[in-house]
Amino acid sequence: MHESVLLKESIDYLNLKCDSIIVDCTLGYAGHSSEILKKIPNGFLYAFDQDSEAIQKADERLKKISDNYKIINKNFVNLKDEIKEKVDGILFDLGVSSPQLDEDYRGFSYHKEAKLDMRMNQNQSLDAYKVINEYSYEKLVDIFKRYGEEKYSSSIAKGIIDKRKVKPIETTLELAEIVKENVPEKYRKKSHPARKIFQAVRIEVNDELNVFEIALKDALNLLKPGGRISVITFHSLEDKICKQIFNEVSTVPKELNSLPILPDEYKPKYRVLANIKPKEEEIKKNNRSRSARLRVIERI
Repeated sequence: MHESVLLKESIDYLNLKCDSIIVDCTLGYAGHSSEILKKIPNGFLYAFDQDSEAIQKADERLKKISDNYKIINKNFVNLKDEIKEKVDGILFDLGVSSPQLDEDYRGFSYHKEAKLDMRMNQNQSLDAYKVINEYSYEKLVDIFKRYGEEKYSSSIAKGIIDKRKVKPIETTLELAEIVKENVPEKYRKKSHPARKIFQAVRIEVNDELNVFEIALKDALNLLKPGGRISVITFHSLEDKICKQIFNEVSTVPKELNSLPILPDEYKPKYRVLANIKPKEEEIKKNNRSRSARLRVIERI
């Protein structure tokens, strides 16, 4: 069963009331959503997901709690178009859910043999197979560096190009093996060398960073005064975007700092409430939580 990371903290910070209107942008298998629904008996929950399998499981789980919810089978980039009222709280949990990683055929894991896929939305055409077999050397180096922060991006990309000249690269384990062959021996011993490459390909396939940036900015505008957003990130690139956007809306522009009295229109409309990591006991129980971080902001 998928264990939601920072579950208690992210929900506590949403400051739920019995009639709160909440949006869970990342329904997954309803780990967060089911806890939220229990706490808002007279409220309403909107939940986004584009993974039809997760939606089916989540729906079964939520039905047992209440009918006060609507599942929106779309990427959360559609937040602004789908939610037509101001809300009390919004949650983003940007981790790939454990079932997606654990189910071999989805192609997210470098430990299990599967077709190269990695699509969150199984109806889209771009998948990991296309990225690995059709992208140019330059484009591969770029996404490995930008999204994977991989220092051996060039040699790994070259290894991929050489291999696919012979035959297409079709499976996750084939790709993991190529990565291994194209990094130094001592680098392999640190952690699995394919981890960053798989992360980079997954981000590219699902356009995760652009989508998150657009949705987070839209989310800020959807909040009622006193409303809050909890964001759980799992790698530095997402966290950087979140931190930057939160800083922009919660601080006074530098050039206005010297004013003796700040006009109301320049006062920040938001304040940052939290920036926390999982406790030691959570990391011991669930190793996937080790890289997680929770940031929370409130509309003043």
